[in-house]
Order: sequence, then C-alpha cells, then structure tokens
Amino acid sequence: KEPFMAVKDGNTVRVHYTGTFSDGEVFDSSREREPLEFSIGDGSLIPGFEDALIGRAKGDRFTVTIPADDAYGEHLEELLMEVPLSEVPEDIKPEVGMMLQIATDDGDMEVQIVDVNDKAVVLDANHPLAGEDLTFDIEVVDVK
Repeated sequence: KEPFMAVKDGNTVRVHYTGTFSDGEVFDSSREREPLEFSIGDGSLIPGFEDALIGRAKGDRFTVTIPADDAYGEHLEELLMEVPLSEVPEDIKPEVGMMLQIATDDGDMEVQIVDVNDKAVVLDANHPLAGEDLTFDIEVVDVK
C-alpha cells in the first residue's frame, strides 16, 4: 500500500469534479472526460479550489462551497460597457448571451453581450461565473 500523501503546495494532482451553482444547476464537470491535472500553487485554478485540496489524499471525495470572493470575484458594475450600435461591426448580429472577443489596451478580452437595445449593446467583461458562490464535488484521483 502506498504511503499516505497529503496534498501540499507544489504537488501535481488529478481530480474529478462537478461544479454546481447554489440552485444545484451543473455548470461544469470532468466526469465525462479525463481528470483535471494541475499543480497546486501555479495559479491556474481559483484559489478556493486549490485551498480545498490542501491536506487531502488520493481517494478522498468531498464537497466544498466556494464563495464568489474565492472563486471568480464579485460581479463588478465597472466591467459593464455600453457600445453604440454604430460601432458594432456589420457582420455581427448582436444577441444577448453571445460571447465576443474585443481588443483592449491590455490585449484581447472576452466579453458577453448582456443587453441589446435600438441604440447600443451592453457588454459584460466580468467572468461568466463572477458573483456566484460555487459548489464542487471533488474526487482526488492521484497525487504526485
């Protein structure tokens, strides 16, 4: 039997997870694909997800709810932008829910159209999961 190895900073871990909103709606799951592999501390995942794995071991299965602050942050009003319809490229027919890439001073940014009226479109540069408390059912598949 392999020695007990608690997850710590720098470990590479493989996990299966199912993420749900507070109402139980699933927004993401690795169950139908390969487990997610990442290194603790590399910043590739939301802080609350990594924190929940510290001290866990291969075979552990648990559920954790991560408040918005430790997930994708609060939904910030200042990340909403109104763009006059005249500035929308003619080949784009704006619809609510559509994702667009826009160029900014800081590089390309993905935004979602959250409103369309007869004068303008409203773009939201918040992460789609911003402002949401997220619940994850996590299974530790491997720890290296």
